[in-house]
Amino acid sequence: MGFYIRKSVKAGPFRFNLSKSGIGVSTGVPGFRVGSGPRGNYVHAGRHGVYYRKSLGGGGTRSKRRGTGRADSQQGSPRAAGAPGPSLRDATGVEALRLEPTGGGDVVDQLNEAAARRGWFWPAVALFAIVGLVTVPLGLLAWLVAIPVCWWLWQRDRARGTAVVMYDVEDELDEWFDALVGNWAWLTGSERIWRVVAEGAVASAGQWKSRAGATSLIDREPARASLAGPRHLTSNVVVPTLAAGSSALYFLPDRVLVRDGKHYTDVAYEHLASMAGTTTFIEQPSAVPGDARETGSTWQHVNKDGSPDRRFRHNARLAVVQYDQWRVRSTHGLDWRIQVSRDGAARAISTTLAQRPAPS
Repeated sequence: MGFYIRKSVKAGPFRFNLSKSGIGVSTGVPGFRVGSGPRGNYVHAGRHGVYYRKSLGGGGTRSKRRGTGRADSQQGSPRAAGAPGPSLRDATGVEALRLEPTGGGDVVDQLNEAAARRGWFWPAVALFAIVGLVTVPLGLLAWLVAIPVCWWLWQRDRARGTAVVMYDVEDELDEWFDALVGNWAWLTGSERIWRVVAEGAVASAGQWKSRAGATSLIDREPARASLAGPRHLTSNVVVPTLAAGSSALYFLPDRVLVRDGKHYTDVAYEHLASMAGTTTFIEQPSAVPGDARETGSTWQHVNKDGSPDRRFRHNARLAVVQYDQWRVRSTHGLDWRIQVSRDGAARAISTTLAQRPAPS
């Protein structure tokens, strides 16, 4: 069993316990807990021991960084004033709302239901605060009543807004996921990560000269890697996570969850393709990440022979930097293109994904 697996997780006031005979749930306070054993109301679905509870607690604008680029050189400095820019086309693939789930089971349905549920904790806090202020000194009594009521609402909101997935993976799948979690440090340890969200070609010689000799443009936004997992999911495994703007990918043992805003879908690994390589990007010298490899330099306004265009008094010298590039795609329209400042990071993750054992 890998180091990433826990035997017990919490969702609001409920504690889920995984044993060889199944899943048990209990609730209560320290010193007194009541619960249901492995033969209680649970659903078992999927391969390799994927468990989830049917329901809990109830009946049933991007910040972007722009750049220009070509296959062997991309620019990250501001565009020249007054120079017409090429049009960019979206490079993010199909939105999660239109991406059909392929992972199997109804984990996605439970996540979407949990994300859509309204919480009552903060409205109750605001209401009790206003009532207490308006009715002072009797308001002190309202505040005393508010403590247990708000605590109960907080626990209720957490339970209703959470889907629970318990994994008991074994053998080759366990070793593979253990390796994926371990190699995720290549991304979490990278100084900078970006997602490419749009791209376009430089169409004229004037545009080429004013953009440091780049032949294509890209639009990218900052991304971040972690092991946090989605806020609407509680699981006994850590979840390698890649987030950019309001979108994210979550790599579970049996599927990849895809989120846009509060909407979830999933992609089965057999429908996923992962590719890695390198690219170079033209940056302002002050913007070069400390773990990136600087391979040369160029000029913001450049002649065809690579020399600086002397007609421009303020012609900045720019750094040419090599980045790792990772692309995750699916046959159903998912498309994430990632740039990573740390050398070798994309290859480490892509190779690990390709080594996932085939379903039995």
